[in-house]
Amino acid sequence: MNPAELFSHETDPVKLAPGDTLFQAGDVADSMYVVLEGALDISVGGKVVEQSKRGAIIGEMALIDRSPRGATVTASENCCLARIDERRFNRVIQQNPFFALHVMKVLADRIRHMNQLLAP
Repeated sequence: MNPAELFSHETDPVKLAPGDTLFQAGDVADSMYVVLEGALDISVGGKVVEQSKRGAIIGEMALIDRSPRGATVTASENCCLARIDERRFNRVIQQNPFFALHVMKVLADRIRHMNQLLAP
């Protein structure tokens, strides 16, 4: 599944230029994003831990536990994103249950990736 295809007809995308910050670690969170175009750097403690490109999901934990953002996300090139708040997320997973499974897979992959980065 490529979420960019699911949200390809986005009518009100979030647009970022290189260097623009989508959100910073510690920010209050109320939505997640799907990258429709471009690339973003995800940084934790000033270190880039991931680069997200077309189809990537960013900020998904905001819809799960409502905790502050754990990373800073900055555009590394011109970007276009679909913003998904909780109401929209619930509607999408009712219409497309595979999207919920995809979000869970993204979370599991991120945990494994961070474990590798932290391993001695």
